[in-house]
Order: sequence, then structure tokens, then C-alpha cells
Amino acid sequence: MTSHIERLRRLSMSDRRSVLEVLGGDHEAGETGLGSIALDPRTVALVRVAALVALDGPAPSFDAAVSVALAAGASPDDIVDTMIAVGPTVGSAHLVSAAPKLALALGHDIESDLEGLDPPPSGL
Repeated sequence: MTSHIERLRRLSMSDRRSVLEVLGGDHEAGETGLGSIALDPRTVALVRVAALVALDGPAPSFDAAVSVALAAGASPDDIVDTMIAVGPTVGSAHLVSAAPKLALALGHDIESDLEGLDPPPSGL
């Protein structure tokens, strides 16, 4: 059986060891999580940003995820492109909610930029 099928099978069965490996490892056994994945740290960090957009994560989580992504070599454009890439899947509500949190995590307060501006015309 191929490696990815075996991992999916074990996770589908709620295999304790497999789940712990993904969610943070079995700390008693000295494991740190993620198991053995073939993705580089930059890609993992961008996937985590995408997950936060999809879940409408809290601002502090965006701060942490963006810091990790930048440290792993992602550019601010890469991070914003990641949000835009998941847009068609997650929908406009999640994009509108995530945009100011992502901007703040990148060091820019969009909310203050928007103060005093006229709201966009309705129906868009």
C-alpha cells in the first residue's frame, strides 16, 4: 500500500499514534508532531495560513502563522496570495474577515485606513 494511502487509512481509523503524530506528537515518547511529511517548512507555513483563513482564525493565530511563514522564507506577497488562492473555496465572508487580521500580522492596520472612508456601494 502506498505511503499516503496508509497514512489516510490510519487517520480514518483514528489510530492514536497517527493522530498524535499529526497533532503534536506523543510528547511522552519525545515526538514533536507533523510526522514525516515531504513539504518544506515554507509550504507548511503557507498551508497553515490558508487553514486559518478557512477557519476564520483569531488574530493572534494569524500573528504566529505569519511570523513562522516569514521566517521560513515566504514573502508578504506569498502570504497574501495564499489567502487569495483559497478565496474561491472559503468564500467572501472568510476573505473579508481574514484580510484585516492578515494585514495586521504583516504590520499594517487596515482598520485605521478604513476609518472615515465611505462604505462601498451595496449590492457588490
